[in-house]
Amino acid sequence: MGGDHPGRPEVAGWREWVGLPDLGIAHVKAKLDTGARSSALHAFAIEEFARDGADWVRFSVHPWQRSDDDAVPVEWPVHDRRLIRSSTGHEQERIVIRTAIALLGRPITTEVTLARRDEMGFRMLVGREALRQGFVVDSARSYRGGRPERSVRLRNRGRHAGHER
Repeated sequence: MGGDHPGRPEVAGWREWVGLPDLGIAHVKAKLDTGARSSALHAFAIEEFARDGADWVRFSVHPWQRSDDDAVPVEWPVHDRRLIRSSTGHEQERIVIRTAIALLGRPITTEVTLARRDEMGFRMLVGREALRQGFVVDSARSYRGGRPERSVRLRNRGRHAGHER
């Protein structure tokens, strides 16, 4: 098998709970997308700025699907800017960062584009550049890396203690 990781690849499901430890995000539900080259993260309030002569980006992440609660603010160096063609054929320049993704408990460093993904069911897509670092995707499986505790999953569905939406 090709790729950047020696040995037998780990089998991941088509959707997995992943972490973004460097960004302070413990859990986000991600779709593993072998049709996408790069990974993408739903971000908003994206604002570029300079720090010590380098390009940085400030943005926020809503880690919970269908919820605007618990926004995580992030400041991170800009790695690149890239024209990305969406599944609908539109081209858009996106900011690219390099960061670690914890997939099946193993951290891998990869490029992640920042995009508004309000209309999408998943707040993150994990693409081929990340997956080729030692993973294959079983399209019949989900959450091979396990799930966070129930309270986290309920928050991700937009439910909170005391009431349901």
